[in-house]
Amino acid sequence: MFAEGLKGIVAAQTLISHIDGKEGRLIYRGYEIGKLTRGYSFEEVAYLLWHGRLPSQDEVNKLERKLNENRCLTPYLMELIKLLPKTMDMMSVLRTAISSEGTLEYCWKPTIDQAVKLTAIVPTIIAYRQSILKDQMFIEPREDLSHVENFLYMITGSIPSKLVVSALETYMILTLEHGMNASAFSARVTASTESDMVSAITSAIGTMKGPLHGGAPSGVIQLLNEIGTPKNADKVIREKLLHGEKLMGFGHRVYKTHDPRAISLKDKLLEAREEDGWLDLAMHVEKVAIRILNELKPGRNLYTNVEFYAAAIMKSINLDLELFTPTFTASRIVGWTAHVLEQAENNTIFRPRAEYIGEIRGGV
Repeated sequence: MFAEGLKGIVAAQTLISHIDGKEGRLIYRGYEIGKLTRGYSFEEVAYLLWHGRLPSQDEVNKLERKLNENRCLTPYLMELIKLLPKTMDMMSVLRTAISSEGTLEYCWKPTIDQAVKLTAIVPTIIAYRQSILKDQMFIEPREDLSHVENFLYMITGSIPSKLVVSALETYMILTLEHGMNASAFSARVTASTESDMVSAITSAIGTMKGPLHGGAPSGVIQLLNEIGTPKNADKVIREKLLHGEKLMGFGHRVYKTHDPRAISLKDKLLEAREEDGWLDLAMHVEKVAIRILNELKPGRNLYTNVEFYAAAIMKSINLDLELFTPTFTASRIVGWTAHVLEQAENNTIFRPRAEYIGEIRGGV
């Protein structure tokens, strides 16, 4: 059977996550995503994905210490990042920096310790590279801060407010994992050859780099900037749709109703609401866009996806546009490593067939 892009083909059985597109549900290891964002930290949910259960307080304390201990970059990695051309985009820097970690320490078989180390260094790589590009002093990581809090501290140079940390932490928990998406599939394919963890994660980053997978929040920012004020929303959105343009932040390949991640992010933003008008604009655009989409494309049931309100999160913490996809990567690396670990437990190499549709030519 041929399915373009392997759409709808079940390529693996997993205990990591479940997506119910019809009902708009996302489940990590048996837990509804809304429950996890309301009651647990990034570290606790990462532990859940890696170990299959929520940690005790002692276990989460140990994970926090491991993440803290692995935050610093080695001198050779810092030198490598410094030598990369300044024209190289951040995702390419991440891909190159992570691949350089493929030493003998990372031979097959993959381990949770490897997953923890890779998760710990990604925010530091991003912050260090950003400091080079801006000709600023690098803000060293602090061991007394949580994973998300430390990331914000390194990027901004100041201790963020609890509301800002909570907003970004919610986003990062929601994007830790999302089934057999393109980047997770890349990681599992590489792991299935019994290559190492670093190679699998390098494959995943290369896949995430593509704008069809990891670039949507920046597209939402551009849309909202173009609209500017609520009174322009109807005109701009209607013109885009009538000209066949894609409306960034709306619709999802899997969810046929509300994206549960978008709902959780919107709730969190309402808690952390600021008087800058950005959230008001986003909420107004959501209402106008859904109305026009239902008018012009009846029966499609298009709603906001996680990227729509992720853009509002990123804007509210003043994160540079080029850091959106790298920040997505800093969270999704947990899901990728969980998939690599699961693949190793009962491995079969991926070997799909290709259907030849060319000519069969005669003799020479």
